[in-house]
Amino acid sequence: MPPLTGENNPRWSGGKRAFECAVCADPVERYPSNATGEAVLCSEDCRRTWLSESFTGDGHPNWKGGGNEPYGEGWAATRRAALERDGYACVRCSTDADALGRNPDVHHIVPVRHYIEADDFEKTDAHTLQNVVTLCPPCHRNADFGHVSAGTLRELIAVDPPPRVPAPPDAVPG
Repeated sequence: MPPLTGENNPRWSGGKRAFECAVCADPVERYPSNATGEAVLCSEDCRRTWLSESFTGDGHPNWKGGGNEPYGEGWAATRRAALERDGYACVRCSTDADALGRNPDVHHIVPVRHYIEADDFEKTDAHTLQNVVTLCPPCHRNADFGHVSAGTLRELIAVDPPPRVPAPPDAVPG
């Protein structure tokens, strides 16, 4: 009895076939069972290129449909201006970007949510240099949890409050 290898095997499907690399178009030999995905690729470099192109934007399985700047227009410029004004250092404890290994946080003194929830304000109204301050992450947490007052933060950057700010949503008129 002949050995059951190659063409003598009843499951033989013809061996390797020629395919074209989906990125560089070089010829690639693969078994058909190894060429059933979206793309046949010839090298690790072509695989990286293909993944980079195919899994970007709407090609990525987690794509939610477009860019989303959560703070709206003007935030990036205001953030950059606050970092420059404050010397890329926390105004409360002086920890700088070098010590942090990254830029410090930029904190809204009056939270953006107050502007969103107020009827006569827009989200982008929160992005003024009078309403933002540079803080390291620990000081930012303290500010977020109310352990540092808005007045103290304004004193640290020597600015007056903006002419108009929304009242907190739970404030009782009186």
